[in-house]
Parts: sequence; C-alpha cells; structure tokens
Amino acid sequence: MTSTPLDLLLLPSWLVPVEPAGVVLQEHALGVRDGRIVLLAPRTEALKHSAKQVLELPGRLLCPGLVNAHGHAAMALFRGIADDLPLMAWLQKHIWPAEAKWVNEQFVEDGTELAIAEQLKSGISCFADMYFYPHLASGVVHASGIRAQISIPLLDFPIPGALDADSALRDGLRLFDDLKQHPRISVAFGPHAPYTVNDDKLESVRMLAEELDAGIHMHVHETAHEVQQSLAERGERPLARLHRLGLLGPRFQAVHMTQIDDDDLALLVASNTSVIHCPESNLKLASGFCPVERLWQAGVNVAIGTDGAASNNDLDLLGETRTAALLAKAVAGSATALSAHRALRMATLNGARALGRQDEIGSLQLGKAADMVTFNLNGLAQQPIYDPVSQLIYTGGRQCVEHLWVAGKQLLDGGVLTRMDEARIIANARSWGAKIAGH
Repeated sequence: MTSTPLDLLLLPSWLVPVEPAGVVLQEHALGVRDGRIVLLAPRTEALKHSAKQVLELPGRLLCPGLVNAHGHAAMALFRGIADDLPLMAWLQKHIWPAEAKWVNEQFVEDGTELAIAEQLKSGISCFADMYFYPHLASGVVHASGIRAQISIPLLDFPIPGALDADSALRDGLRLFDDLKQHPRISVAFGPHAPYTVNDDKLESVRMLAEELDAGIHMHVHETAHEVQQSLAERGERPLARLHRLGLLGPRFQAVHMTQIDDDDLALLVASNTSVIHCPESNLKLASGFCPVERLWQAGVNVAIGTDGAASNNDLDLLGETRTAALLAKAVAGSATALSAHRALRMATLNGARALGRQDEIGSLQLGKAADMVTFNLNGLAQQPIYDPVSQLIYTGGRQCVEHLWVAGKQLLDGGVLTRMDEARIIANARSWGAKIAGH
C-alpha cells in the first residue's frame, strides 16, 4: 500500500490501454497522482490504495483520450457556409473570400473556443490545429485545459494575421519560444499545401523544424488534380518534391494523402512519415480515398483527423473513426481491413505518434499523462456486449462520452464541461452566424 493517497481511482467495467494492442482488461482499475498514471491493477488490489476520489464506472469503457490529428479549429464558425462543392470551388469561391472578409482576432478566439468545447464533449483530449492567429488559438487552448499542437500557417500570399510568409515565420518563432516549456501545447510549422508554398519557404521550414525539433503539418495529395497539376508544372509528384527538399521524415505529418502510388508508398515507408487520414472531409469534397490498410500493412503510421467543421461538418472523432474503419474495408476490398481495435489505436496512440507525443499520451500506461475518456455503453443500442471495443467503434457515438481528463484534470463530468461556459459559447457562435449570413 502506498503512503501517499492517489488523487483519483477509476473502476470501469472495461479498461482498454491500447498498448499492448488488442487488450481489454476487466475488473481492473487505474490510479492517478499528480496528473500521471501511477497504478494499473486488478480491482481488488487497487482498492487497497487510499484515494481522494474513487469513481465507480459500471458499464463504462475507459481508454486514452482521443487525438484529433488534423483540423482548423476556428473554422467551426464557418460550419455549413458552403456545402456540397468540390474542393477548389469550395476554397477559392467561398472559404478564402469568407476568411478575407470575416477572420480577425475575435473570430479566431471565439471559433477556437467553440471547437474545443465540441471536441471535449466528443472525447477528444488532444487536437492538432492549423489556422490563422496561432498565438490567440494557443491562448484559448491554455485556458481550456485541453492539449494541442498549434501549427504556424504559411502560404505564399497574405493571410489574416501575417502579411507574408516571412512575417508568419518570424511570429511563429516567437510563439515557439513562448510555448517551448508549456506542458500541454506544442508548436509545429504548417505550410498549407505544396501548391501554395514555394521551394524557398519550404527549405526555410525544413531548416527551422530540424533546429527546433518541431513537427511539419501539411495538406499533401488531397486531390488527383493537385498531383496532376504538379506533374504538369514541375514534372514531379508533390510528395517527391517534398522528399527532394528534405521535408519528409518522422516529424512530417502528411494530411489527406488520397492519391498514393507505389513510389509514394516507398517514400512514406523509407522516411517514416506519418499520414493523417480525414475520411469524412475527403468523402464530402469527393477528394478521393486514402488506402489506409495498404499503408498500415506497409508499416506507415496512420492517424486520424476530422479536418475543419467547414468541410466535415462536425468534430466527432469517434464517428470519424467508424467511417474510417468501414471505408478501409471497401477500399481494400477486405472485411478484415482496419479492425475495431486498430481503428481505436489510430484515433489514440497513432495520433500521439504523428504529433510526436507518443511518450506522453495515446495509451494508458504507467508514467504517462492521465489523458483519459470514459464511454457509457449502458445504452439500448450497445446491447448486448460481446466485444466492448467493437461496440464502441460500430455502435457507439459521442453521445456515449461521459467523463474526460487531461493530465488528471477533469474537463468533462457526466457530459458537462467543467471549465467552459457552453451557453456563452453557443451564443457567441450564433452571433457570428447572424453577422456572416447578413442578418
């Protein structure tokens, strides 16, 4: 028995650590002290330890908090503004003009807050953000208690908050310096896409990322048109260009990758690059299909992201994971592709690995941060339960999310946000909606 009491002792029906893979522990408990997991033991043994708070969780599944490995948080305020359009028309005729008109500091703060609240209620404890005014987004992340990777947006033309790529990089370096000791926020470089950033700037990003050991987060091979355009203009595929420029590697986060040939696959494997799969955004924009099972079998780390709410239109990573599991089977032509257990791993530990946080989060292991979520599987639609992970992925939804902790601090209690004012966030979003719609 330990002399120092645990801060928290959780007693779920099912404990799914994710690592080791495929394990479901029953009659087990998890103990937290000082924001870390310090006890994983059978229930009878765990109950010998004193704890400041003991939570009985019958019919609940406890697993690592979900990791949303790609999104544009503040774009939640553009949810539904331009639906049912192909990617380039959506971007050029609707999203970019709307951003030029409406995106300012207040938009980013209010939109990021809306996105964080939705993500917490969806079981997401960590997310990757790629949007304008990253210093403001990081402030909202800090106040909310969630964990995040904030990317410095980089394009060849002026964007909200940055006159050019050079000023964006300068501001980004300041932010990196400000946040380098932050326990929950990491900073990455976010060149938008191969077709919006030139070689000089990409080489600058590579040098800075190496120097600072920072991630590089980028849309790559999102559509067939992007690849065809690069071949026509440069004589090489975008991924081959990024390889030539030295960007690919364990720090590189290739978002979307719906177009993958044998050469692309070889580059991803050899460089140990992570791929971030956003199935619902890709489906909605008819962008194509990421061959998840082929990547997985080749040894590529595949994580999952919702993308922004303007193209999805929700930030429901559990729903995204279900779509990913079903789509992987159709694309591979195999019912055994991307099993429920592997899909959950993709939404947790693989996401942590893509963001360079696998030593800290993504699995329930001794010494790791206590980033955890409980799902209530007592509902009608989850009965009977043979494999709780299968039920979570194939019948569960974010309505099953009950409690969530980040570094041992409870941010969701019985489905209620503990540190954010949901009514105020909704009122702010409605106010923006009325303004943008011209009412």
